[in-house]
Amino acid sequence: MHVQNDIIILDLKDNVAILKMPANKGQTITLKSKSIHNVIKVKEKIPFNFKIAIKDIKKGDNILKYGESIGKATLDINKGEMIHIHNIEGLRGRSTTDRV
Repeated sequence: MHVQNDIIILDLKDNVAILKMPANKGQTITLKSKSIHNVIKVKEKIPFNFKIAIKDIKKGDNILKYGESIGKATLDINKGEMIHIHNIEGLRGRSTTDRV
């Protein structure tokens, strides 16, 4: 299956995009515009509206969305993999305790 522009990239600096549909492992997605042509092979099942890496990201690199850093990679993330709490640490951090 080959899908075109079923991801949203918000800034040319971004290294992640948002899926406009669920994606299955092995599926290819193309992001194409006047300045971008990127073919992404999906590495795992990713739900609708989740983030997908549109390029390889090394552990410690910033995760860029909206042209801004939303967190740091906690491990290497390959192009086509889902980006979520299992592989990034948000800039604000996470807590399991209630705050007063």
